[in-house]
Amino acid sequence: MPRTRTGETTARLLLALVCAAQLMVVLDVSVVNVALPSIRSSLEFSATGLSWVAHAYTLAFGGLLLLGGRLADLYGHRRMFAAGLALFCAASLLGGAAPSPVLLVTARALQGVGAAVLAPATLTILTASFPEGRARVRALAAWTAVSVAGGAVGNLLGGALTEALSWRAILLVNVPVGIAALAMTPYLLGRERHDHDPHSTGPHGRDPRGRNPGEGRGGRIDLPGAVTATGGTVALTYGLTRTAEHGWGDPATVAVLAAGVLALALFAAVESRAPAPLLPPEILRRRAVWAGNAMVFLAGACFQVPMWYFLTFYMQEELGFGPLLTGLGFLPHTLVTMAVGWLVTPWLMGFVRARTLIGVGCLTAAAGFAWQAAAVSEQTYAAAVLGPAVLMSVGGGLFTTPLTAVVTSGAAPGEAGAVSGLMNAAKQTGGALGLAALMTTAVSGHAPEGEAYGPVFGLLAAVQLVAAALTPVLPREARRNAPEGA
Repeated sequence: MPRTRTGETTARLLLALVCAAQLMVVLDVSVVNVALPSIRSSLEFSATGLSWVAHAYTLAFGGLLLLGGRLADLYGHRRMFAAGLALFCAASLLGGAAPSPVLLVTARALQGVGAAVLAPATLTILTASFPEGRARVRALAAWTAVSVAGGAVGNLLGGALTEALSWRAILLVNVPVGIAALAMTPYLLGRERHDHDPHSTGPHGRDPRGRNPGEGRGGRIDLPGAVTATGGTVALTYGLTRTAEHGWGDPATVAVLAAGVLALALFAAVESRAPAPLLPPEILRRRAVWAGNAMVFLAGACFQVPMWYFLTFYMQEELGFGPLLTGLGFLPHTLVTMAVGWLVTPWLMGFVRARTLIGVGCLTAAAGFAWQAAAVSEQTYAAAVLGPAVLMSVGGGLFTTPLTAVVTSGAAPGEAGAVSGLMNAAKQTGGALGLAALMTTAVSGHAPEGEAYGPVFGLLAAVQLVAAALTPVLPREARRNAPEGA
């Protein structure tokens, strides 16, 4: 039965709501970067304390993603979406009004907690609300385009707001957007929008017991699993962030990394015996999940943080750009990624298998990074950044949406949150590890020097080639998501 015009309008509004929430989450990873000097002078941060304005968010966000995803399964993605959004907005208000360094860092950590609950819920809402096929592909394309472009948007918005208003505006801008999103949530998420997979749910999107997938299954949280997963991920992420300043041989860094690995090993042991595990082991046995998340990890090691970080320093240190001009310099990355990922890739997925697009995207991105490595000796933006930006962004736009579709394919309503949380955690951990490894290559504890940029981008090209080589491991789809009416 065709959808009514009202139903299509509501579906578009739902997609806009979810994408706006996801944009706030990914944007706040990078939005503070160009504002850090202003924050330091305003609140009199110490040199070491200033880094915690960024680290407090990323540690809480990355460390709690698995728990946040499972909470969506247990208590409903609607409740968790609203709860995460409310906490994120309240923490943004606290941070924007913070009179001291301690309060600002605390607010950033609370933002990270809210983001860890909110991000898995956004993806779970899409997979639960849009049926498999063209509708879901287009929804995932919009979500992934926003996710990939968020880093560039954060740099641009952070520079513009800091120069025009104040560093406080980069946090306070979340408040009106969040309030508007919360006001729309009861209407758009208050009832089912679409039918669900008939193999996993009953009529009207409910499972055979009459439960609405968005309402959650209830039950206890796997507390030992939550503690070991959160502790292990936070310790591992913190240890990786320390390597940029202290190096891999620092005793404290080694101890933190070892503690993180031990905690994650305990998590694996706990999950194998838990009656209601935080991350059900049967999920990890699926090729789409373990192989797909390995590629998500590699993509995060290139696109999640490292590309933005090194290009920011390159444009400021080598090309002499200021904060606002640096943000504008990322516009080609943003616009090309969104155009390819949102408009071109969903159409191609009607005719080309997902893993083929993923492989082509990885190879294209590798060519873009290789071009960037060769172009760093140029002295103009057009010669040094623009061309490589287009090529690597085309690659990212080609592989991100089909990769997300592969990882989330076949996830039942009771495990969609766990799958979403794992995918987000793989992306964040990949970004942290990639940046730490590349900082070691570039320089120990300092901003990269001009001669280090070539090897850094060369390594990013190599990582994308490894990802392309892993593409055949992904499952071959039983069918293609052909366009409606084809």
